[in-house]
Amino acid sequence: MPTRRDVPIGCIGSGFIMSDCHLVAYRQSGFNPIAISSRRIERAKQVADQHQIESAYDSYHRMLEDPRIEVVDIAVPPDVQLDIVRDVVRYPHVQGILTQKPLAGNSADSKQIVKYCADAGITLCVNQNMRYDQSVRACKSAIDRGMLGHPVLATIEMRAVPHWMPWQSRQGWLTCRIMSIHHLDTMRYWFGEPERVFASFRTDPRTKFKHVDGIGLYILEYASGLRCMICDDVWAGPVREGAAEDIGIRWRVEGTEGMAKGTIGWPRYPDRQPSTIDLTTTESPRWHHPRWDQVWFPDAFAGPMAELLVALESGSEPTMNGDDNLRTMALVDACYQSAAEHRAVPIPTTC
Repeated sequence: MPTRRDVPIGCIGSGFIMSDCHLVAYRQSGFNPIAISSRRIERAKQVADQHQIESAYDSYHRMLEDPRIEVVDIAVPPDVQLDIVRDVVRYPHVQGILTQKPLAGNSADSKQIVKYCADAGITLCVNQNMRYDQSVRACKSAIDRGMLGHPVLATIEMRAVPHWMPWQSRQGWLTCRIMSIHHLDTMRYWFGEPERVFASFRTDPRTKFKHVDGIGLYILEYASGLRCMICDDVWAGPVREGAAEDIGIRWRVEGTEGMAKGTIGWPRYPDRQPSTIDLTTTESPRWHHPRWDQVWFPDAFAGPMAELLVALESGSEPTMNGDDNLRTMALVDACYQSAAEHRAVPIPTTC
C-alpha cells in the first residue's frame, strides 16, 4: 500500500466494474476518489452518491478541469479507451493513469496508448487485476522462492458463464480478450514469456451476437520445456437452460520439487467465495492449506491502484506497466492468429 492514500482520483466510467468493484475496493483501502464522469449525468450522480464522491460530471473533459486530480481511473470499453487516454494526457496535473484490460482492441492501438503516456511523462498501469487474487499471488511467491522446483506443467480450467457486456456485440469477439486475457496474463506473471501458443476456438451456443471466440483452448510452450494449458469453457453445459451446474475455476502448477493447486472464487460473485491454494513439496510432504478472507471481486481491485500510487510516490514503474502489458496483448493477438490459421504461432520477442 502507498504511504499516501489521499491522492485525488478522477474516475471515467460508471458501469459495473467501476461502481461494484473499483470504488468498493478503493473505499475499503482508504483511497480518495473525488470525482466521476459518465455519459449519463444521472448515472454519474447515482454512483457518486453511492460511494460518497463529491463531484459528478456528464463529461470527463469537464471533470479533468479540476486541477486537484492527480490520478485518472478509466473504466470504459476497449474500443474507446484510446481516444480517452489521448485526451487525458493533455492535462498537465495528471500524473498517473489506470486503464482497463484489454488495453485496446488490438496491439497497434495498445502501443499508441503506451506512447501517449510515455510522451506525456505520465505513469501508466494496466488493470490486470487477477494478479492480485490472493491464490494467484501466493502461487507466484511459491514459484519465486523455488518451493516448487522447476515448473513442469501448469493448467487453468474455467467452467463458468460470464456476464457479457452489451458493447461486446460490436467487437466481433467474446472470450479471449475479456476472460482468457486474465489467464494468459497469469501464466506470463507466473512464468514469463512463452515461445509460442496454439489456440482453438468455437462459438458459444448461448451467445446470440456474432463472435469468433466462445470456448477457448490454449497451449503455451516455453523454452524450458514447461507447458501450460488453459481451458476457458464459457458454455459450461446447459446450466442456464435448466441442467444442474458444475461451475468453478481450478488451477494447478506442478514442479520438480512441489505442486500447488487452487480455486478462484469469482464465478460465485456476488457471493463472497475466497480463492484457495493448497501446496505440497518434497521438503514438506503434506498438503498445506493457507486461507484468506479476501475475494478477487471486488477486493483484488485495490491492488492495481495501490501499485500505481506506490509507483508515483517512489518514482518507479508499476509491474503492470504499459510495456509489460504489450506482451500480454501480443500473446492475445497470437491466440487469435493461431485459431484462425489452425497452427502454433510464435510470440514476437519485441512489442
